[in-house]
Amino acid sequence: MNPTDAVGDHDCDVLVIGAGPSGSSCAYWLAKAGHDVVLVERKAFPREKTCGDGLTPRSVRQLQDMGLAQELAACHRYEGLRSHGFGRSLELPWPPVPGLPRYGYVVTRKDLDAMVADHAAKAGATLWEHTEAVEPIMEGGQALRGARLVAKGDDGRSGRVKARYVVVADGANSRFGWSIGNQRNRAYPQGMALRGYWSSPRHDEPWIDSWLDLRDQAGNAMPGYGWIFPLGDGRINVGVGLLTTSAKWKGANTTQMLEAFCSFVPESWGISPATCLGPATGGRLPMGLSVGPRSGPTHLVVGDASGMINPFNGEGIAYGYETGRLAAAVLGQALARNDAGELRLYEQRLQAEYGLYYRVARAFVRAISRPHVMRACTLTGMQSRSLMEWLLRIMSNMLRPDEIGPAEAAYKAVAALARARPAH
Repeated sequence: MNPTDAVGDHDCDVLVIGAGPSGSSCAYWLAKAGHDVVLVERKAFPREKTCGDGLTPRSVRQLQDMGLAQELAACHRYEGLRSHGFGRSLELPWPPVPGLPRYGYVVTRKDLDAMVADHAAKAGATLWEHTEAVEPIMEGGQALRGARLVAKGDDGRSGRVKARYVVVADGANSRFGWSIGNQRNRAYPQGMALRGYWSSPRHDEPWIDSWLDLRDQAGNAMPGYGWIFPLGDGRINVGVGLLTTSAKWKGANTTQMLEAFCSFVPESWGISPATCLGPATGGRLPMGLSVGPRSGPTHLVVGDASGMINPFNGEGIAYGYETGRLAAAVLGQALARNDAGELRLYEQRLQAEYGLYYRVARAFVRAISRPHVMRACTLTGMQSRSLMEWLLRIMSNMLRPDEIGPAEAAYKAVAALARARPAH
């Protein structure tokens, strides 16, 4: 049969829509447990994906748990964050946290997503690339029971897949999520980011670099940060991100911000038009559990499609892997017990794992949307290594559960200090 022929009504236990971090993670854990999983991806691997490409220890832990430690070892490893602000720099190694490594990797999403999707297929998931889920199949008007598929390339599939359960994992723009009624809470943070690749003599630095005093071309302070992540292969990933809820920043020009940032960083990085490896790409990032509902009678929503990006730092990969794994565990229980009611546990577990942390993060982002607050927080932090080490643990979500309450108190103290400083 030609791959683009209609597949008819294909039945499976779980249909996973989207083969990025969350979808591939979910498919891997379900397939490893012996369930019949179909994983569909609109594009074909390897494919480009806008991202900073940095894997924190949380991401590394998830990938190692999936059995990908050997593949990661061939990638560029870094030891922590080098933070810059107002003329000062601090090298901050990853802190010791039980269960997490003290290092990260920088891997392009083009390579990373292909690696994890292939790993899910090797575990037993059926992977269909160049295949888009374009229309939900509903049962009784409420229960999502599958999707109509359309081939997007010569190797794609068209037809209908029916499943006992469906996982929506098609990313930040989540076309399928919108088709079933998901919406973003506009009071919650939405980030904007732009990144590109440059060749650089500093491509193998042992740190990822972050500049906290991000400014536009006119020199105005912006609520975000600029980054340089070394890939170890002659290239660096350079980008800017805005983390804000304020309408004041919605019209910000990230292209101009990236240009301003590139002109600001030290010449030793070798960033110039001559070393640029292609046009920058960007997008909007739903943050802080901002998209819902995240579950229904027969479906779950994971990763960026559920607004799981960390508002503190714009990280989404770790939360994609984690929520995909969490969804797989809940679905495994539902399949084993033949009880769709088990899906109610998903939201409960999300809130238990991320609810308080993301509440603190959303408050933080609202605060730094005011430039004088961002400036005061950065100035305060850069003058104290111990404070910056604590903030690194907070912003990268590397706290023990018993430390989240004190972290909230620390945030409130810094915010109060910022409010007490002059607005200029």
